[in-house]
Amino acid sequence: MKEMRQVLSDSDIPVDSLVSIEYNIPLTGKRIDFILTGRNAQFQDCAVIIELKQWSEVQATTQDAIVNTWIGNGLINTPHPSYQAWTYAALIEDYSEVVQNENIRLSACAYLHNLNDGRVINDEFYKAHTSKAPVFISKDARKLSDFLKQHVKYGDQNDLMYRIEHGRIRPSKNLADSLASMLKGNTEFLMIDDQKLVYETALNLVHAKKPDQKRVLVVQGGPGTGKSVVAINLLNEMTRLGLVCQYVSKNAAPRAVFEAKLTGTLKKTRISNLFRGSGAFTDIEFNSFDVLLVDEAHRLNERSGLYGNLGENQIKELINASKLCIFFLDEDQRVTFKDIGSKAEICKWSELAGARVFEQKLRSQFRCNGSDSYISWLNHHLQIEPSANLNLDGLDFDFQVFDSPTKLHDAIRNKNKINNKARMVAGYCWDWKSKRNPQANDIEFPEFHYQAQWNLSDDGSAWIIAEHSVEQVGCIHTCQGLELDYVGVIVGPDFVIRDGNVITDATRRSRMDQSIKGFKSGLKTDRAKNLALADAVIKNTYKTLMTRGMKGCYVYFTDEETRAYFTSLMSVLTRSPAQKKPVLLKYEGLELPIVDASQKAANNAPVFDLRFAAGGFGEHQDIDNFDRVVLPDHIRASDDCFVAQVVGDSMNKRIPSGAWCLFRLNPQGTRNGKIVVVQHRSISDAELGGQFTIKRYKSEKIAAQDGWINSTVVLNPESTNPIHKPIVLNAAESEEIKVIAEFLTVL
Repeated sequence: MKEMRQVLSDSDIPVDSLVSIEYNIPLTGKRIDFILTGRNAQFQDCAVIIELKQWSEVQATTQDAIVNTWIGNGLINTPHPSYQAWTYAALIEDYSEVVQNENIRLSACAYLHNLNDGRVINDEFYKAHTSKAPVFISKDARKLSDFLKQHVKYGDQNDLMYRIEHGRIRPSKNLADSLASMLKGNTEFLMIDDQKLVYETALNLVHAKKPDQKRVLVVQGGPGTGKSVVAINLLNEMTRLGLVCQYVSKNAAPRAVFEAKLTGTLKKTRISNLFRGSGAFTDIEFNSFDVLLVDEAHRLNERSGLYGNLGENQIKELINASKLCIFFLDEDQRVTFKDIGSKAEICKWSELAGARVFEQKLRSQFRCNGSDSYISWLNHHLQIEPSANLNLDGLDFDFQVFDSPTKLHDAIRNKNKINNKARMVAGYCWDWKSKRNPQANDIEFPEFHYQAQWNLSDDGSAWIIAEHSVEQVGCIHTCQGLELDYVGVIVGPDFVIRDGNVITDATRRSRMDQSIKGFKSGLKTDRAKNLALADAVIKNTYKTLMTRGMKGCYVYFTDEETRAYFTSLMSVLTRSPAQKKPVLLKYEGLELPIVDASQKAANNAPVFDLRFAAGGFGEHQDIDNFDRVVLPDHIRASDDCFVAQVVGDSMNKRIPSGAWCLFRLNPQGTRNGKIVVVQHRSISDAELGGQFTIKRYKSEKIAAQDGWINSTVVLNPESTNPIHKPIVLNAAESEEIKVIAEFLTVL
């Protein structure tokens, strides 16, 4: 940030303008590097978004808004910083009612303070983006100051960023509702960062230099990362280009909903030509399609047909039928024994077909109010993947545990009155009696006077948008691949918590459930394999159900102990704001004097949670409000030191689990060989936090044009537990590392 400090040192930039760093864009997982707020010459509130890059070299590509940067040993494809900056500004404008209603002026730019040659980054090819957000390079510090002065004439007297952050958020868009407009060529969803990269990569593969060679693109992304949005945008663009292209899915629900939304706007024959089931390619001739867009590819089956008696393998047949096959994949959403969609399976059939495989990842979170934290928390407590996100404190996502299915359903009905985007779903633990007897109830809890039917046969796969369907309960097959504002989930007896451990039991599912067909017979041939597969199916099912909501998820657990367990996790959310403190309230094992903020003591340091240091501590925090630890005489702490507890065994050779330690915030100088707290978006740490970890830092550097840069960063555990492995970040990834604090000593 020293470069921005120099830019802001211009005496004509108001001293009372305000700076925001690492601002989280509402409903997304994206953060803006730097924002300057104030008022313009007309005394209107304004904000300038600044995307900061450390790049020293840039190369052009033939892809819109995509450049290459030379980092380490190779060229890395990445969005143009001007594209990033202006799309971030547009997202804020889309989501914030304060910005819209109060006519807040937003501007954007990018600052590449290590780049000496601006010809490529400002090439005419990128003018559509640089005209919206100009780029400034190393020699342009004064020009950037002039740009800021042009927009920020007077100081920020109205706490603009506070008003934006705490203001009302506009309702988020729904893909199905926007589909007709998108297919008419209108921009409904801005593709940001990795979404734009996937989109442009796909278009580039269409025009590959070797048109006769098959190409396969595997796009991996979790729930809510925009897989379907990218797929529909590609469907629109590729049909506009005159390519023979179809959207393919195994699950009928997304296709049924999309077709229902398009009825009346497109001819039925065109709708049928755009969308197709994955089992329809058993007899399709070689390379009949230019492009196939396979959404929810994890749901693909081996055989096709109603009785599973057609074809050989759906993945093989899709690759055979197309010149370019794009698979959108999330292996954690495989929810039946028949689901075979995996990266390994796709690569196997690609190799047999002589196809070249390309890979991309989607990371930006748009569902669950853009919360990666909720996804990590859910993964942890469903015991799919460990995380240190052990509570939802401060999360802008409405997660509630109900003690009655009746109260849960009433809450969903109330939410549905807003815009018909709230539904009930459940694990398939109750027989579908109403399929044969329309008067019968399927899900019953007499003690709560609750009874409901599964989704009606008449609604079919379009149940999620059917009128009055809020009265029925949907299952995984009628909601996977779709989204709601609020989802109510009944978790059946197939998933329970005992002494903090998840226990799944496929025998508690309905005998009519086809997703675990073959489970009982499989126990006789390979018991361990079938138990593990059933465990994954049940956990993945509930994860998928509990991530359908863009704004909230309400849950009723049929098992009392499980309900109590999840209710206890929510206790932090029920405390009043005055009670929600980042200070640790208990200091077990800390054998040193503690004084509160009102007391005076020499040689002390504040004590708080490591995750708070990583996520919330900055120069504007008043550390005088924290309890303080009086340090031993042999330790002299500076003002940037703090005390925190380390829980976990990944560093137990150096730091015992539960040890209280002294840290220094924002360490300067070399980090090599030091134990540090590190933040990076690719980290999913099971001890400290979703994107944070404490490890020993090791970097390998290579000479670059403007000095030494990291080619690899390795974050090494020092543990007696072999489960902990080094985290290796390549040159591109290491650029985004943020060192939060340096470990000094165990107290």
